[in-house]
Amino acid sequence: MVYSLENARSLIAVVLIIAICWLLSERKRRFPFMLAIGALAAQAGLVLALFAIPNSQAMLSGMTAVVDALADSSDRGAQFVFGHLSGGLAPFAMQPDGAVLPFIFGFRVLPLILVISALSALLWHWRILEWVTRFFGFLFEKTMGLGGASALAVAANIFMGMVESPIVIRGYLDKLSRSELFLMMVVGLATVAGSTMVAYAVILAPVLPNAAGHVLAASIISAPAGILLARIMIPEAPDAAPPDYDVTLKYESSKDAITKGVQDGVMVAVNVAAFLIVFVAFVWIANHLLASGQAGAVQLGLVSPSASVVTLQSIFGYVFAPVAWIIGVPWNEALAAGNILGTKLFLTEFIAFIDLGAIPADAMTDRTRMILTYAICGFANVASVGIMTGGMTVLMPARRSEILGLAWKALLPGFMATLMTAAIVAAFPADLFGR
Repeated sequence: MVYSLENARSLIAVVLIIAICWLLSERKRRFPFMLAIGALAAQAGLVLALFAIPNSQAMLSGMTAVVDALADSSDRGAQFVFGHLSGGLAPFAMQPDGAVLPFIFGFRVLPLILVISALSALLWHWRILEWVTRFFGFLFEKTMGLGGASALAVAANIFMGMVESPIVIRGYLDKLSRSELFLMMVVGLATVAGSTMVAYAVILAPVLPNAAGHVLAASIISAPAGILLARIMIPEAPDAAPPDYDVTLKYESSKDAITKGVQDGVMVAVNVAAFLIVFVAFVWIANHLLASGQAGAVQLGLVSPSASVVTLQSIFGYVFAPVAWIIGVPWNEALAAGNILGTKLFLTEFIAFIDLGAIPADAMTDRTRMILTYAICGFANVASVGIMTGGMTVLMPARRSEILGLAWKALLPGFMATLMTAAIVAAFPADLFGR
């Protein structure tokens, strides 16, 4: 393995992220050194477990094959409903070679969300996903000192959505302390749901080897980072007594699991489609206004006619380029990487993944693309705060004011948790990941 200054620089980012959260902490008690060491050790250990153990690459390749199979099966179902719009052969020549219709997001990715949502519910009913979640909950409980209920909710966040995971411990939500509630929010924003996870992998598959393995690893590894940053910003009271946990998410039968899984998937797919339509429109409006302003400045002689066109994405690039650089991206790619980071935070991670997948393979190195995959693989964006508060206030109406007060505060550590994960990954040599 070959180390470089870029690997060491990303470790500085980890220190800075932890320091920022410490400065923003509500109660400046003794810094939780043991928790920080435990979280960083958990992240590093998970990276090594997923990529360094013998046959780990074969496991990741198998995961990619599973995602490909799920995507193919989803395409089959979607083609039955939408025909050639979902990727099948067109009944008439649409391109010079008379081949296949181009990739259409609405007909290729959204149906996949429905399939994975229903499959996740079925695996939960069969207790397969429940026991995997219990394992991670036990791991977080023993290694990071979480209470049983919050540990299980945090573990559920790795595979389920930030709104769905609280349902797992619905009977205990009113008993959670303020710190535990904040913790659940931060980890929910730092991770992604299984349904969208597979969709991200499908988007990145053409340009990132083992995309499915990296996306799954990103959601798992970001959980300890979210726990650490949440605990630093709002520490648990010393005398808090966390409740014991039990699973309250139940389905009556396999049919009931599939039915409710499809219904939940419809809500996720509709939300994804609606937010993409709105935010892409907002980007167009912003870029149009910026272009009009720049044209006026050119006419007044304030700006050179040869100046580069200013867009929202270019502004994101300049603002977030230092952030991209400090987490391990080379400076010559920091501008493009900053664009992706800003898009993720202020628009949605879906748009960021689409933009990242659209960058040609020869225009960005695999290492930078991999770092960005970890950095944007989380729900921490402005739109998700609204989704999260809406879902949680329905589950906990008595704590509405408390939820609203904590939601925006959770956005920053949720975003920085994914940056911290990206920095941890960047600290390892590139050949560990097979490149």
